[in-house]
Amino acid sequence: MKILQLCHKPPFPPSDGGAIAMNNVTQGLLKAGHSVRVLAMETPKHAVSAAVNTTGYRSAVNFESVYVDTTPSFFAAFKSLFTRRSYQISRFYSKAFAKKLAAILQQETFDIVQLESVFTASYIPVIRQYSKAKIVLRTHNIEHQIWQRMARHERFWPRKWAIKCLANQLERFECGLGSQIDAFAAISEPDYQFFADCYGDVPGTILPFGVDPDDYPEDENYMPSATPELFYVGSMNWRPNIEGLEFFLDEVWPLVLERFPDLTFTIAGRGTPATLTSRHDKNVIVVGEVESANDFMLSKDVMVVPLLSGSGIRVKIIEGMALGKTVITTTIGAEGIAVEDGKNILIANTPEQFVEAIAKCVHAPDICSFIGENARNLIALDHNNEVITQDLIQFYNSLLNHANE
Repeated sequence: MKILQLCHKPPFPPSDGGAIAMNNVTQGLLKAGHSVRVLAMETPKHAVSAAVNTTGYRSAVNFESVYVDTTPSFFAAFKSLFTRRSYQISRFYSKAFAKKLAAILQQETFDIVQLESVFTASYIPVIRQYSKAKIVLRTHNIEHQIWQRMARHERFWPRKWAIKCLANQLERFECGLGSQIDAFAAISEPDYQFFADCYGDVPGTILPFGVDPDDYPEDENYMPSATPELFYVGSMNWRPNIEGLEFFLDEVWPLVLERFPDLTFTIAGRGTPATLTSRHDKNVIVVGEVESANDFMLSKDVMVVPLLSGSGIRVKIIEGMALGKTVITTTIGAEGIAVEDGKNILIANTPEQFVEAIAKCVHAPDICSFIGENARNLIALDHNNEVITQDLIQFYNSLLNHANE
């Protein structure tokens, strides 16, 4: 098969959850012997790295990129509140990107065009004009759901109203794509059910986030500690991550220190804003971007992901579990992963529940080994990238075979 992968940001190097999710599919398809070409947007937040050249990535996928200025504009966003057009989607539309896409489609014939996220869906008319390829929308999240959840936690009513309007615009666009695509691939079972209801008879499949177990070695020297080092790692240019950390530092961490004054909480992630670095909370260490997320996670004990909004699957949670880490997160953070509270993860939704979950790790250190081992086994079983890729290939073959009948 020949697959054209359209990405709303560079998928390489795989330095954040979205890039990792895109690149793992690319690598899985290449490893299985299929041809993949990648066309990506370069944005102010996500520049193209020199690594695409030094690692051979560019030649492997014939990588090309087009700069798209996705910088939010208050004036444009405000104007859009009085229209039905989605402002979030319009930010990712570029005439230059459309022109480059058209040129590629006129030069080559593809079997599948895989749209990475709803933010590339505005280019469907260009694909239809220049290609007979099957268009498959890969949904990394239910995007409008993220905004709806953020609105619920927003207290300043003018901002709350604006976020609700943006969420409604995005929902209309996202849920109206069924008539424009040939198939969809959702990242989790809950997301699949949602889009299946939206898109009716459009064929769909579940394409979870996959990992190569060999990339997540077990720490054979790990010993549970009575004073576990708590940590967080994730991209800081995604608003739900900041929202969750602020909740944890404001409402949870003071309660934790009342009971366990010696505990520490280390925060790592690219693009850490000044609102976090300038806080100076007691026993909180903000280290910014780390060279290796895996090495950072292996150096700590308990992963805390206090997510209040969001959708899809949290990649860093899966990576932490793959490394055998105990993860404490919310119900929303655990969405899309077949976890069981107390067996392979700890679920907490209120400040008091977070404190009690942390207390379990302090009072019974062996629980970290028990939960971590179960977590690692779950990810190896449900999120093996090779198995996931084979399922995707089978789905694409059935889609193409049905078209030829």
